[in-house]
Amino acid sequence: MTLLDAYALIAFLVGGPGAPEVRGLLREGSVGIATANLAEGLDVARRLHGLPIERAMEVLEPMLGSTLAPLALDVARARRAAEVRAQHYHRTRRPISLADAILIASAGTADRIATPDPDVLAVAKEEGIAAVALPGTG
Repeated sequence: MTLLDAYALIAFLVGGPGAPEVRGLLREGSVGIATANLAEGLDVARRLHGLPIERAMEVLEPMLGSTLAPLALDVARARRAAEVRAQHYHRTRRPISLADAILIASAGTADRIATPDPDVLAVAKEEGIAAVALPGTG
């Protein structure tokens, strides 16, 4: 499964950098998103891009559970996310968010993550998780 980070979801929703790559991943199938990344993506799409959350959900709801599998934050993932962030976070050198850590913690050994974030890509590599480097959002 390929897990999307919030930036990948935002790109898909608002047509930003990486949108064609995310659409390709969704066409391939076996794509998931941690619910923390879903929440972050909806928030940023609304606040920074003006996309109403209701409209974003109209696009996403038909895919949730089929094309796009939501991954809930259970206790085991929460613990793993805390371990990932505690081990890798640094305010200036590696400023991964808690949602980034949840993304990484949600990936299994056969999974990969899709993100443009170089810090998340670096942590994924250190954790032995495959990744798809999406074009930047800049």
